[in-house]
This record gives sequence, structure tokens and C-alpha cells, in this order.
Amino acid sequence: MFSTPIHVIDFEGSRQSGVVEHGVVTLKGSRIDEVRTRICAPLGTISDLDRRQHGISEELAAGADPFNADWDLFANLRGSGPLCAHSAAVEDGFLRSVWPYPCEVPDFLDAPNRVTSWGPWVDTLALYRRIYPQLESYKLSDLIGVFDLQRALKTKAEIHCPTGRQRYHCALYDALASALLLLRLYELPEFKELSLRWLILQSASSEAARESMGQQRLF
Repeated sequence: MFSTPIHVIDFEGSRQSGVVEHGVVTLKGSRIDEVRTRICAPLGTISDLDRRQHGISEELAAGADPFNADWDLFANLRGSGPLCAHSAAVEDGFLRSVWPYPCEVPDFLDAPNRVTSWGPWVDTLALYRRIYPQLESYKLSDLIGVFDLQRALKTKAEIHCPTGRQRYHCALYDALASALLLLRLYELPEFKELSLRWLILQSASSEAARESMGQQRLF
């Protein structure tokens, strides 16, 4: 098992409100090493639809710092390991809308190269689509159900998530769900030689993108 940490992240918010909550689960090997989460002051109005989905109102976020106060956190995370999300393009878009790029950071796909990019990402949505092409849905909650991870997620949420934020569409809860999907792959016998490079390559959004990133066999 590789030693480089992977930081599984999730953002709640919209283009209109900006990020109103973030959750981060740092994995080191096959264990959860650290978690972080907080509610962020919206940059614009939170719509009724968004409020019903993530449960965060302007009143709840009153007095919180805006998301852009966390530059040091996310820059340092990206400097120490690759970022991971379920549908990483969404989280990448949120990051780039505030900070177009981080400082120069390790590539992690082709060490020792360095880049000024929030990627390359590990993407649990892309991974599960590629490994299990027969599934009807790749929605986060559906994958947790199909692979019998709901009890484990509930247990982790009770330990790590703030009171009232232990459900889907809460940032740390969703980040924990993505982390459990990734950790599940580590436990499968057919992936015992799994590498960080393989995870990144298989997380590419398309075959063409994966080809451009380079080829890597599992075994």
C-alpha cells in the first residue's frame, strides 16, 4: 500500500452561493487519519432548493468566514497528496472558481514532476463506473447501498460529523462516503497491487483522457 495521503473532499454550495460547507477526509494507507469540516459564509443568496438539499441557511452561516479564508488548508492539502472526490470535476470547479491554481505542487502521477494544478484527481465516480460498468446508478448513496457500506458510514459519521450534519448532502458525510468507497477497493483481492498511479489513471474522465495521461497496468 502506498504511503502518500489522499484527501477526499466534498463541497456543498452552488454557483450562486459559492461554497457554504466543506468536508475533508485524509486517508493514509487504509485508515482515516484526519477529518476537517466547517460551514462557510455564502457569497450570494442560498436558494430555497439548495437550502432544502444541504440544510444550510444564511442564518446558520451567519458569522462564519467565507470559503476563501481556507487557502492555506487546501493549498497544503494539495501539496501533500492528491485530492479525491465523487465526481471530481464539481469539486475542481469550486476550487478553481476561488483559486485558479495552487502553488507549484507534486504531480503524483509522474513524480518527480511538479505542476500548478488542483489535479490530477482520484475520482470515486469514475473508478466505480470503470470497474463496475453494469450498475444502473453511480449516485453516491446508491453505491453505498449496493456495496453494503451504509452501516460503516453511519458509524463513521457518528464519530466524525457535527450534530445535525450526519446525512447525505452534508459535506463531511459525503466525503466519508467517498472515502469508504475508495477504502473498499483497497480490500479487494484483485486490487492487492493497487497503486496511486493506477487510481489516478483510472479516474480519468474518458478513455481519451486516460490515454493522454499514460498507460498503467494493474498487475
